[in-house]
Amino acid sequence: MTAPSHSDRASSFNAAAAQYAANRPSYPPALFDAIEQLAGRPLTGARVIDVGAGTGIATDLLHRRGADVLAVEPGEGMAAQFRSAHPDIPIVRGNGNHLPLATASADFLTYAQAWHWTDPAHSVPEALRVLRPGGALALWWNTTPLDIAWHADQARRIERSFGNHPAVEQNGSGARAALGDPTGKLDFIRRKVRWSRRVPVDTHLANIGSHSIFLVHGTEASTAFLTEERQLLLNAFPDGIIEETYDVDLLVATTP
Repeated sequence: MTAPSHSDRASSFNAAAAQYAANRPSYPPALFDAIEQLAGRPLTGARVIDVGAGTGIATDLLHRRGADVLAVEPGEGMAAQFRSAHPDIPIVRGNGNHLPLATASADFLTYAQAWHWTDPAHSVPEALRVLRPGGALALWWNTTPLDIAWHADQARRIERSFGNHPAVEQNGSGARAALGDPTGKLDFIRRKVRWSRRVPVDTHLANIGSHSIFLVHGTEASTAFLTEERQLLLNAFPDGIIEETYDVDLLVATTP
């Protein structure tokens, strides 16, 4: 089987937008506290552009924080799900490589689980163009901490079946993002914020099944893996409830 391309993985979410919206984890309030601290300014009242907004998980939290937020999303399926769930938040079609925004029009550019789908040769200059002086670029990912035994065991099983697990890849996050500035103008500060949620086994399986590594390998392969995984998890968690733990990998850089 030919390895799925980067663009195949990026576009795979559109057909699974409802599954993504219903099962993906959110983000803790401490994340937004950290963004404000590192940016040196509040989100409340700020003009925030949430790029690669997907179904609006992060966009909605930014809106609730008091930000004047605009979502940017390239995918038709994800944008449709966003509009259905968040009719009061404006959204435009576009991507981080070519932002459909005026120069010096934003106080924050945010990318939740999305920066790794951009080409920094284009997305970094675009961020610098769109941000106002003193504005902040904030990138973050929910990553799976492999110091927790059951998460590490599952990551190894996924890697054996499909290749590198998103936890191993860090979803394209962290060091690769920080090293991906071709301009040398962004000085990222990094924080990790650990949090957890308790969910039924089936929600957990639907969550991991909504990752691109599953979506691009087709229904048959994914279903076979998830069926076997369900039984392994029920053996480990007989009450059917799992505590998923996440380390939010956050990078923030401010513009000159």
